[in-house]
Amino acid sequence: METLSTILYFLITIGILVFVHELGHFLAAIACGMRADVFALGMGNRVLGWNKITGFSFGKLKEGLELHGNTDYRLAAFPIGGYVKIAGMIDESLDTELPQTEAQPWEYRSKPVWQRMIVISAGVIMNILLAVGIFWGINYVQGETFMKTTEVGIVIKDSPAAKAGLQTGDNILSINGTPIEYWEAIQTTIYFDHLDQDISLTIGRAGVQQTIVIPQNEIPDITEAAFGIFPNNTEAIINDVFPGKPAYKAGLQSDDVIISIDGERVFNQENVITVVSKRAGKEIAMVVKRVNDTKTLLVTPSEDGKIGITVGSRYNGPILQKQYGLFESFPRGVRQTISATTLYARSIWQLIVGKAEFTKSVGGPVKIAQMATRSAEVGIISFLAFTALLSISLAVMNILPFPALDGGHLIVLLYEAIFRKPLPNSIQIRIQQAGMAILLAFMVFVLYNDIFG
Repeated sequence: METLSTILYFLITIGILVFVHELGHFLAAIACGMRADVFALGMGNRVLGWNKITGFSFGKLKEGLELHGNTDYRLAAFPIGGYVKIAGMIDESLDTELPQTEAQPWEYRSKPVWQRMIVISAGVIMNILLAVGIFWGINYVQGETFMKTTEVGIVIKDSPAAKAGLQTGDNILSINGTPIEYWEAIQTTIYFDHLDQDISLTIGRAGVQQTIVIPQNEIPDITEAAFGIFPNNTEAIINDVFPGKPAYKAGLQSDDVIISIDGERVFNQENVITVVSKRAGKEIAMVVKRVNDTKTLLVTPSEDGKIGITVGSRYNGPILQKQYGLFESFPRGVRQTISATTLYARSIWQLIVGKAEFTKSVGGPVKIAQMATRSAEVGIISFLAFTALLSISLAVMNILPFPALDGGHLIVLLYEAIFRKPLPNSIQIRIQQAGMAILLAFMVFVLYNDIFG
């Protein structure tokens, strides 16, 4: 039953994102006077669908059926992905017969470059607009919840924060003159409001105000490493326990709160990872809180210092709740979307330049399904927020200048705009073939990484 619900949430999430993305391409194509032969949810053979010529029908359409410019809206056999087949466009269908026919005025290839760029970009734009809409709605319905503290609970050893002189118990009062009211504002102020600037922290320590200045080149990129501070009132909580691993054999469970390891108190995931990794191959005693009971469990980490769990930090201190009106919520939704988009773009850049480990940074359908299920179990708001973040991720990935992605199509159009002539159709087809082959290999890799990584 759990597996079925995981698959269901995955299909719902992917279905929403793909539908919105392809709807963007479809609406833009129609607005630019192009015909869309097919609007499909899913990949592979047609299972059922509707068009103005045949009405509602099952199975494949008759060979050679002329739809006279009407679109066949269909569900395909493999329920992942989807596509819009725009007349006169060399796309994932790899239509090799297209170059042999004369271009028609309603076809993609007959339209000016700027219109084709709009059509190609529309899917990404729709995914971004979906995220804005979701965040807008969440801010209006639920408002925002913040950790109502500015007190540093722990400073990671050798982190940028530790090197700058921050200590446990410090209260961060302002950053570059901006007053800090809650914990989340620290990261926002450092990484977005004062990006690429030196940071001046005004802190309260033992009742005395002090100023700590951190040069910009000593602040890590948000995707590289943690700044090194966590709020007070946090605890380390187990999110997942992997079957067959040491933690599973020892009896650790999801939602267990880790209190200490071999007598050393831990408060967050960084503490847990540091302590466990130092005890590779040696039995450790983990004290955990499970509901209202406290248990001591013996675990032996593997030789690489892992026990087979994922750990998060949970804040259990005072909360600040803010409510927003309908029009107040919109700019906050836009800002959240911009922040998430910037973060995803930086993450990809870190992968490209080799500053992030590929296998740990890339997740495939299994991880998406697990995260979708977990967010849905928390509630509809959590599920919608996850969907918004995934929509942004899909947009950023699609705009990359890679063959078979929207960004790859834009590069081809940019070539045409610069040199005043299109790439030969044979080259465009080969580019698509190469891109599809690489993407297929990538999908196999991330699936393998999800299962065995």
